Amino acid sequence: MSRFIKSFGFALNGIVYAFKTQPNFKYHCALTILAVTLGWYYRLNNSEWLWIMVAVAMVLISELLNTAIEILVDLVSPTYNKKAGLVKDTAAAAVLIAAIIAAAIGLIIFVPKFL
Repeated sequence: MSRFIKSFGFALNGIVYAFKTQPNFKYHCALTILAVTLGWYYRLNNSEWLWIMVAVAMVLISELLNTAIEILVDLVSPTYNKKAGLVKDTAAAAVLIAAIIAAAIGLIIFVPKFL
């Protein structure tokens, strides 16, 4: 059981690391707080909350995976390497696509409430 509990500590370390070192992760966390606050204010229904949760999870998970990939690439390729750069670019593109889809979900849910 203690190994199970320790694994939560390791995961928390990863989240703290990302929050301290990755400006985009901070930005996404701030937007998460904004989306949740707006959701409470506008009293979203269950299906709207589910879409918001999926959007938030998709972006935060992709940002954490991008951070892990960047760390690993820097470890195995400390000097410039074109292919290593492409790996980082592709991981960043995954975050961008997740963020665009999340923004679209947010607009679909919140714009009618603003109007």
